Amino acid sequence: MSFHFPRVYPILDASVIPSAGRAQFLESLGRSLADAGVTLLEYRNKSGSDEELLSDAAILRAALPSQHIKLILDDRSDLIDQAGFDGVHVDLGDVSPAEARRLLGPNRIIGTFGGSDSLVPGILDAPADYFSIGPVFPTTTKETSKPSIGVEGVRRLRATAGEKPVLVAAAGITLDTAQAVLDAGANVVAVAAAIFRTPDPAAEFRRWTQLLH
Repeated sequence: MSFHFPRVYPILDASVIPSAGRAQFLESLGRSLADAGVTLLEYRNKSGSDEELLSDAAILRAALPSQHIKLILDDRSDLIDQAGFDGVHVDLGDVSPAEARRLLGPNRIIGTFGGSDSLVPGILDAPADYFSIGPVFPTTTKETSKPSIGVEGVRRLRATAGEKPVLVAAAGITLDTAQAVLDAGANVVAVAAAIFRTPDPAAEFRRWTQLLH
């Protein structure tokens, strides 16, 4: 689908959501992120029940209106319609991008894993809107056994992919390193801990968008 990807792609991992006052926390967070200008957000919950995922999704959708903000659900293409989300991110071992596209149709955003040390063979032929690459640096919010590729790895993957594919660099990226990652060829930086483990994630998101170009 046609979508202008922002430089900063916040990843809200369920590990930062408190058990007590969960709904109020998500509503307040969602509204503040909308006010801060977020246009793309992924919600990632690897261990929650379907009930928890859909409850969280309903709060986020209400706080982040679909006219302005695209919400992506990690892994669960089967819940996109119920959640009212705009797309899904599928990694290796999940539903394939082709199957996700078949399930969701042409107007949803589909992201998938593009590669780490090298591109996944044939991945650029997949019907995906963006390809995540990394881990760029060590990460604490997502389990991975892959070694970090660093800025030079991003540069190498861009050279291999060519100019057209949307590459989303992920894992361990901070505001100090983000510009170098973008300069190396990433279209987007995906950010979890560096935004959501701060006292004011919306203010931190604003800071990133103001400083990156």
